[in-house]
Amino acid sequence: MNYRTDQRIVLTLDAGGTSFRFSAVQGSCPVTDTVVLPSDGDDLKKCLANIIAGFTEVKKRCPRPPAAISFAFPGPADYPLGIIGDLRNLSGFRGGVALGPMLEKKFRIPVFINNDGELFVYGEAIAGFLPYVNGLLEKAGSPKRFRNLCGITLGTGFGCGITRNGELFSGDNSNAAQISLLRHKLHPQLNAEEGVSIRAVRRTYAEEACLPFEQAPNPREIEEIALGKAPGNRAAAVEAYRRLGEVAGHALATTLAMVDGLAVIGGGLSKGWRLFLPALLNELNSQYTSPTGYKFRRVPAEVFNLEDKAQLKKFLKGGTRTTTVPGTKTKIKYDALQRVGVGISRLGTSEAVAIGAYAFALNKLDTPSQPM
Repeated sequence: MNYRTDQRIVLTLDAGGTSFRFSAVQGSCPVTDTVVLPSDGDDLKKCLANIIAGFTEVKKRCPRPPAAISFAFPGPADYPLGIIGDLRNLSGFRGGVALGPMLEKKFRIPVFINNDGELFVYGEAIAGFLPYVNGLLEKAGSPKRFRNLCGITLGTGFGCGITRNGELFSGDNSNAAQISLLRHKLHPQLNAEEGVSIRAVRRTYAEEACLPFEQAPNPREIEEIALGKAPGNRAAAVEAYRRLGEVAGHALATTLAMVDGLAVIGGGLSKGWRLFLPALLNELNSQYTSPTGYKFRRVPAEVFNLEDKAQLKKFLKGGTRTTTVPGTKTKIKYDALQRVGVGISRLGTSEAVAIGAYAFALNKLDTPSQPM
């Protein structure tokens, strides 16, 4: 299906901790202005009223009736049933809130809810990083193609999603790809998110600059300090992003060892990729040592930084060899370089999530018996 030419309209929502942003998508492009309302996440009654009001207003602005509602919402949740569990950032949600069924009853159209990490990677697999890399390989004359993609988001939290052959992997409890719950490399008593998040960057800067946490700049300012574009403790700023890359790389290495595919990075902190990507790649290409001293890779395939021109060139070239079938004169060419690549979102996080939500809804509408 070509989602960019589909004429069906899907209502969508970007659910933040302080505000909700509603819009409508057709052919993977917005067809209405964005409607912004407060989340009022600590008051369930107000929050639900705002969600209904936002979708109602966007629906009025659509050029034709929408076919579905599809959006990302925080978990824990039973996403297939549309039931939201006990949320940390939207504390009014407690005890299981049937958000999806409520919206279906109100608007009388199908409603699909998922988490932002899964919808981000789905969008990148359909129209972003995955087709971008495969297009470069085709242009370079390489027979290599990738079908699996891991997407991570760096921001308020540390999110992740996985696609295999164009299908999302969600898990039996809607809890697949919980990369944030892997161990923090530098502080094993903590989970990885405490080293890969906005608060982590600020905390490291504060520690290195000998400041109270409350006085630490926001990550965008820390990025400017690290690049020498703003006053501040540059060494502390560089270390804050380097440490982010090390902890994220440690968690991603575990994930890629199981996924064996490309990895794409999004989220607000991804804007500082030049500062953290080298440390992340060093971690991905690090080694284990056996009791006998034998060294072997953490990720079986060599991992390339696809934002680096020299590494991208080597990645695209591969390692073509010719071998002879034993007992015959038949020769076979193959690519001996086992490799995966890591790069930054080609769509932007918000657009990737929107495309993912749109495509997910249309796919479910067209194959209603398909499991999530």
